[in-house]
Amino acid sequence: MDKPIRIGDFIELDSGEQGFVEKIGWRSTWVRMLPNNIVIVPNSKLSNSKLINYYYPERELSVPVEVGVHYSSDLEHVEKVCLEVAEDILRHHEYGVDTYTPFVLFHTFDNSSINLTVMLRTREYFNRFFIKSAFIKQLKKRFDEEGIVIPFPITALNLTQEGVQEGAKEGVVQALHVASQPKKE
Repeated sequence: MDKPIRIGDFIELDSGEQGFVEKIGWRSTWVRMLPNNIVIVPNSKLSNSKLINYYYPERELSVPVEVGVHYSSDLEHVEKVCLEVAEDILRHHEYGVDTYTPFVLFHTFDNSSINLTVMLRTREYFNRFFIKSAFIKQLKKRFDEEGIVIPFPITALNLTQEGVQEGAKEGVVQALHVASQPKKE
């Protein structure tokens, strides 16, 4: 009676299976999975399980993109660049929602970066991969142009704090240097 799914909707069952609703009968619902096989789910099981309907109430979907920038970055500038790239992608990409206003949230002081999330919007569930990919490529190019650094993870060793003797420190540093060099073939 409440009709949480419709024919053509893309759903995810609590078992993790995903697919398009092909047929809704009195006793069962047919779901075409991505590999093109059909899963027949008894309606009694469907009514007692949690499911996600990616097309209900509408097909548009938010797309969060995680980004990390160097601690020395000017965060106001980072936010400005991210928003400019996001707006351009949403305006010009075939799957972008040009009426959506993207936003940036800084949220984590991580080991080697300050992390943020850029929120985009796409026309439907599958398009999220294409929007995210286009955004990442364009953002990386723009970061390079603007001198904004995406840091590599770094591990620092404080040998004094760890109680390594002075004579042994040099050996440890040399061993780490040798281990970090690319192997010659």
